[in-house]
Amino acid sequence: MYFRQALRNLCSGRGFYGPRPGILFLEAKSGFPWRSNVASEPSKVLGRGETCLRESCGLHEMRYRHGDSATEDALDPFALVADELSILANKLRKMVVAEVPKLASAAEYFFKLGVEGKRFRPTVLLLMASAINLPASPLSSLTTDGVSSKLPNSLGNSGFQNSSNNMRSRQQCIAEITEMIHVASLLHDDVLDDADTRRGIHSLNFVMGNKVAVLAGDFLLSRACVALASLKNTEVVSLLSTVVEHLVTGETMQMTTGTDQRCSMEYYLQKTYYKTASLISNSCKAIAIVAGQTAEVSMLAYEYGRNLGLAYQLIDDVLDFTGSSTSLGKGSLSDIQHGIVTAPILFAMEEFPQLRELVERGFQDPGDVDTALHYLGKSRGIQRARDLAADHVKRAVEAVQSLPPSNDPSVQISRRALVDLTHKVITRTK
Repeated sequence: MYFRQALRNLCSGRGFYGPRPGILFLEAKSGFPWRSNVASEPSKVLGRGETCLRESCGLHEMRYRHGDSATEDALDPFALVADELSILANKLRKMVVAEVPKLASAAEYFFKLGVEGKRFRPTVLLLMASAINLPASPLSSLTTDGVSSKLPNSLGNSGFQNSSNNMRSRQQCIAEITEMIHVASLLHDDVLDDADTRRGIHSLNFVMGNKVAVLAGDFLLSRACVALASLKNTEVVSLLSTVVEHLVTGETMQMTTGTDQRCSMEYYLQKTYYKTASLISNSCKAIAIVAGQTAEVSMLAYEYGRNLGLAYQLIDDVLDFTGSSTSLGKGSLSDIQHGIVTAPILFAMEEFPQLRELVERGFQDPGDVDTALHYLGKSRGIQRARDLAADHVKRAVEAVQSLPPSNDPSVQISRRALVDLTHKVITRTK
């Protein structure tokens, strides 16, 4: 319903514009220059209208206008795919049914109505699927399972419609797989972190114990594997299997950091990619591969997911210091209390070298956390972490703008929604 209204607005000439309560992303304080190709090729996002880049009050904002109209309609990326998300949620609840009642109850714990979370990853993937809804690459007429992916050119051809519907179903399956992998990682992480809350309710390990929580996570991964195999695409299977490997690698890196690694921004970013960005980036790439897109388009989808994922985690690390337990739905200051060093502290350490001693011992001595927070408050650590997130958001936007042009209104709207999602990531408070 929402998507159809968006199409009507765009096709009627009214345009369809995202919410601009302020800024698409921060730049003034970041020290990261705006790349010239973003300013010179903005039309790749929508393929129509005029893009104005201007500086106001020290902040850059991007606005899209059509003709002389200054009307801006609110665009909600989540609402655009709300119908599909509802279907996806129902399918997930059916997919995690188990023979043993206790396992079934545990597996569906975070898929129940009201505690599904933001469903951020499925939203990204469904929007990406629409954003790259372009003619398939001539070199990609066969998928790795030998099935033709070359679609007829005529929109009136029933074969095209059937192939298009089948492709969308496969892309929806990737979104389901991604969400199951994500929730499985949350269940395991909560056990490792001894967390007692998640998404504003008690964590599964708190309610049912560590053993059941671990088994529930394993069960979700097994269900994801079954769904993954059903795609019969070895390249996608390899990509998403690598994601699971990355999740384990990232968690192990976090648990086994040495002295020098604790103080390394490079190590932190690599761990962050493994733990957070790999899932989004490789899933976006899988969406493009299933669509039979070129290697270039697949890589642009990957780059969007990678930079969005890194920005998301950087803001998450900021909110661990600035947010409340109520707004976050989980404990605040949890990282530093577990001896985990994140970007704000690493940046603060550059200004206050005395923090290094606390970081090296993992904030284990009495008063270490309070001392670290004191120095963090005096530093620009929080702001610099936000600035780094803003830089990754810019790169994500550039990836969308570099996609092949399209006059298809649904493609244009979906690309705009992907851009607006970056704004939501950088300005979120929970």
